[in-house]
Amino acid sequence: MSPSQMGPERVAEVLDHARSARGFMPPDEGRALYENAAAVGSSGLNGPWLEVGSYCGKSACYLGAAAEQAGRLIFAVDHHRGSEENQMGWDHHEPDLVDPTVGRMDTLPLFRRTIYDAGLEGTVVAVVGDSPSVAAVWSTPLALLFIDGGHGTEPAHRDYEGWVPHLAVGGTLMIHDVFPDPVDGGRPPYEIWCRAIDSGAFIEVDVVGSLRVLRRTGPGS
Repeated sequence: MSPSQMGPERVAEVLDHARSARGFMPPDEGRALYENAAAVGSSGLNGPWLEVGSYCGKSACYLGAAAEQAGRLIFAVDHHRGSEENQMGWDHHEPDLVDPTVGRMDTLPLFRRTIYDAGLEGTVVAVVGDSPSVAAVWSTPLALLFIDGGHGTEPAHRDYEGWVPHLAVGGTLMIHDVFPDPVDGGRPPYEIWCRAIDSGAFIEVDVVGSLRVLRRTGPGS
């Protein structure tokens, strides 16, 4: 289906599916994710889109609605073993997502079902693997990058260092769970947001809840 055939009913259908999908993205932040991605889609900037950290596919549906509308592909990178905060004993652990055979998290089956149910299998491309390893061999400039992977210090900074160099000038960088006040949440997403701002290569264009949206204005990271 070409972008010209994407009616508002189809967009609304996918957004409804995104809102009801399993995950931690608040509705207002999800809507902002879609709207900013839709702006990238209509900007004329070429290049694929990529998200780091897909979990069960909720954010991929918000982004996928805009990608389908624009006739773009979005690559969803995740090892599907859960981030640090998803492991047993942490606040965001969900026991039913543990594969009893191996005793480890496995969100891939639910991710695939979420994308299938949304009708986005032709738009959202699952890349199952370690984010830094995939970033190290990636070569195509990105028009959009959404970072929502592991929130520990090392995973967050490695996602930033691995993927931001691949974002084209004029491209959009979105970072989730940015909390300036440490009382509200972990620091690493905020730290990588600070790195982007302090680099002088980005300007902030939107803030909704913990979602920060930046546009790349020049080289450097």
